[in-house]
Amino acid sequence: QVQLAESGGGLVQAGDSLRLSCTASGITFHSPGIAWFRQAPGKERDFVAGINTNTGVTAYTDSVKGRFTISRDNAKSTVYLEMNRMTFEDTALYSCATRPGTVLSRLPSDYEYWGQGTQVTVSS
Repeated sequence: QVQLAESGGGLVQAGDSLRLSCTASGITFHSPGIAWFRQAPGKERDFVAGINTNTGVTAYTDSVKGRFTISRDNAKSTVYLEMNRMTFEDTALYSCATRPGTVLSRLPSDYEYWGQGTQVTVSS
């Protein structure tokens, strides 16, 4: 049974940094991609960043390029999202997701397994 658990959310001020963690268990498919999505109140769930845990290939949405970094520690079965120079617009519920297959998708509907999410709030 695939399980994803996010941690690291919290309340920060604009300009601060935060690191989120997504720890996976029960994954048996090869070279899983793990992606971070976020959903602000009243808005749709949007792709933030993704990584192929085998190759290390990454992808980012334009609004976080240069500020956010996704990385993985396969020994710990954990993917990290380092968020720097945060703004009020980064406030959202952040969730990680995975699916069988090596291609990173930016569509939430393509992902089969989801964590519960961790809330990130940036005060302006």
